[in-house]
Amino acid sequence: MPATNITDRYEFNRIAMVDVLRSKYRIADERVLEVMARLPRHRFVPEAIESQAYQDNALPIAGGQTISQPYIVARMTELLELKGTEKVLEIGAGTGYQTAVLASLVSRVFSIERLPNLAAEAEARLSAMGFINVVFRAADGTQGWADRAPFDAILVAAGGPAIPKPLVAQLRIGGKLVVPVGESMKSQELVLVTRESDGYTQKNCGPCAFVPLIGEHGWK
Repeated sequence: MPATNITDRYEFNRIAMVDVLRSKYRIADERVLEVMARLPRHRFVPEAIESQAYQDNALPIAGGQTISQPYIVARMTELLELKGTEKVLEIGAGTGYQTAVLASLVSRVFSIERLPNLAAEAEARLSAMGFINVVFRAADGTQGWADRAPFDAILVAAGGPAIPKPLVAQLRIGGKLVVPVGESMKSQELVLVTRESDGYTQKNCGPCAFVPLIGEHGWK
């Protein structure tokens, strides 16, 4: 990940956030924790609520969207079991915080954001921070990014009514997809999908609440 100055005025807030991830939520992937201890989350939220960036909750951003709770960011990332060489697809870039976490841990990130203004802002933000291994696209994320497939991992930061079939198809064999799924737009179950040679397996990883996944293979 690009060098970031941890000695800003939110240094202790960031360290406290990571302490909560480790002690309360039992996040065990030290690579994920180390990245989140250095990445300036306050640069990814609206200036008016910058002081809330390291609190243990989601925060509103433009377009009626949210930046996920730090725990959810850490948990989803940890479930992918990233080693450093992966090519990852992200659905729902938002302001780019989850994108930056992924880009700090893997070789390449392809990120799709449905709202063009958010995609453009996230791209400019990460570029200014020195990230050179991320490609953004404004499109329907439920259809994936077929001409960049297969992916080693896919992370979906919005909740849909079912696992989007195109995303499973774009995973390499052995690849992992983490996606919130639920019959309600207001609450979901975090699901971990692993692609197999003859289909896929899935595991429920606990309740969550995300903004709706809008698209052909999501909510209409």
